Amino acid sequence: MAQSILIVEDEEKIARFLELELLHEGYEVEKAQDGRKGLEKAQSGRFDLMVLDVMLPELNGFEVLRRIRRESNMPVIMLTARDAVMDKVAGLDGGADDYMTKPFAIEELLARIRLALKKRSAQDAGEEHVLSCGGLTLDTLKYEVRYEGKLIELTHREFELLRVLMENKNIVVSRDTLLQKVCGYDYMGETNVIDVYVRYVRAKLDEVYQVKMIQTVRGVGYVIKDSEA
Repeated sequence: MAQSILIVEDEEKIARFLELELLHEGYEVEKAQDGRKGLEKAQSGRFDLMVLDVMLPELNGFEVLRRIRRESNMPVIMLTARDAVMDKVAGLDGGADDYMTKPFAIEELLARIRLALKKRSAQDAGEEHVLSCGGLTLDTLKYEVRYEGKLIELTHREFELLRVLMENKNIVVSRDTLLQKVCGYDYMGETNVIDVYVRYVRAKLDEVYQVKMIQTVRGVGYVIKDSEA
């Protein structure tokens, strides 16, 4: 069965171009021209992935994403006409899986769609989706993190940072690896961003619950351990 993609884009020429390219690749495609209709279609649960523009009438892309993330972990790739760092950060922190800045190369967008769908398929195929470390649990499907049953509110990047560390429990993960996996291979921002996000997670986990799970390995990176060393 063909995978289904929802395009939420108010520029008809761009939406039609994406539709034709995706149909050519064998996907099933539906379109919506404003945020409200896009949200309604997305909430139907019929789609495997959504391509979501930021600047939309009715509801903007960030608001659509926020509402979708309340109930679904469907992959979302955001499109923005502005090459503004804060737009990208807002999208990723809000739960977007990736972003593309207009104008973009269709081959790159198709590659990112394939990657996002591959990750989702691996989860649906039975890949372990609840990670645990001591009293900490991370559910990649529900997008929830809890410590001894208590919910911890994390941004998208904080969640992804913790996910990578927990997938490599008791193994040191370098800053470069974390930067690539959390921020993307084409990230062009501050190189100390990983240290910043580690500090944020520690403030919500280590400091609140008086544990020391995320440890710094000087000159290398970070490691999460089952218990304080």
